[in-house]
Amino acid sequence: MPTYADLPELADLLPSADVIDVKTVTGPVSLREFVAGALGNSSAAGRFLFALRVPVAKLLGLGMAGMPPKTKLTPEDVSFTPGDHLSFFTVDRGEEEHYLLLKVTDNHLIGYLAIIVDDSGPIRAFKAVTLVNYLRPAGRFYYNLIRPFHHLVIRAMCHAGVTRGRRAS
Repeated sequence: MPTYADLPELADLLPSADVIDVKTVTGPVSLREFVAGALGNSSAAGRFLFALRVPVAKLLGLGMAGMPPKTKLTPEDVSFTPGDHLSFFTVDRGEEEHYLLLKVTDNHLIGYLAIIVDDSGPIRAFKAVTLVNYLRPAGRFYYNLIRPFHHLVIRAMCHAGVTRGRRAS
């Protein structure tokens, strides 16, 4: 499990998180390029998986039951301003070329996606960190149901962040 020392940018959120998941990837892109590539990834597989979520969300009475808008992001679209929207997330906080923390609040859970970059050279190491706080039992049930797919989606986003991010610049 990650420690405060591993993720100092998220130290205030780690103690209350019900789920902490970290994926890493490396690539020759900036943080803005990575985020644009990752969140602008409207792959057919990703949209299919989200479409499968719709009936489950309706059955459980969860919020955000519809499909998120299909977006094509450029690095210039990536904001670090708290309150701005990015895909279906809201910017919580961030530092240019260091990290970006995004948040989505639903009636059953609060989810965070943090992208943290080690900007020490031309090939950068990116950490994609998912934090989840359950707000009610349906949140735990729902997340455990989608957990295997979540891993696939985040890995695909990381890959897209490096490959599509490179093309987005």
